[in-house]
Amino acid sequence: MMNNKKITVVLPAYNAAQTLQRTFDEIPQDLIDDIILTDDASKDETAKIAQKLNIYTIIHAKNKGYGANQKTCYKAALERGADVVIMLHPDYQYSPKLLRAMVSMLTSGHYDAVIASRILGKGALKGGMPLYKYIANRGLTFIQNILLNTKLSEYHTGYRGWTKEVLKALPLDRCSDDFIFDNQMLAQAINQNFSIGEISCPTKYFKEASSINLKRSTIYGLGVLKTSIEYRLHKLGLISNTLFKK
Repeated sequence: MMNNKKITVVLPAYNAAQTLQRTFDEIPQDLIDDIILTDDASKDETAKIAQKLNIYTIIHAKNKGYGANQKTCYKAALERGADVVIMLHPDYQYSPKLLRAMVSMLTSGHYDAVIASRILGKGALKGGMPLYKYIANRGLTFIQNILLNTKLSEYHTGYRGWTKEVLKALPLDRCSDDFIFDNQMLAQAINQNFSIGEISCPTKYFKEASSINLKRSTIYGLGVLKTSIEYRLHKLGLISNTLFKK
């Protein structure tokens, strides 16, 4: 716990058997009260390893998608009494050692949400992010900052934390079950004027780390633009979008 808040880490997993142990070993056990892993019908031994590590494990009978995995994670975290929930990918792409800093920000009373940015500190390319992904990230972020009227260094990191107040307020059931979920959720938080902080985070790209291909990246990028445009039109009163209705 920190500042009398129950801290939960959620691990949305799919075929993470090769990296789960390394990720788990770096989670600060003296700080984290609960760890939840949702296995999205992996084809490897992800669930078996999680259970061996005494991680509270939920198994989807069939693959539902990255967004659906998160929905299960967040619902379980709230049901188990979490005050602060941080999503950490179990593919060891992001450093669990930064959990302490993120929790500190979320329990300080200053921030409702915190994202770990790969762009701050120039860590993305150094960590092996493909150049086309870096360029797309910067371009999409520039456009989103204009359309969403905010100023973040990136919107596309998979390492992010929320207070329970945010998770209870956002209509996450209206978000996609696919990869665009992350972006829609962040746009919903901005729409409801939650305070979002950032922390610099190194990243690692390697064979075992999960990463979507060019085709899926393109579909994701178009979804990001669609979400941002719909947000702006909704704020202007030109359309009524269910994603942003309170």
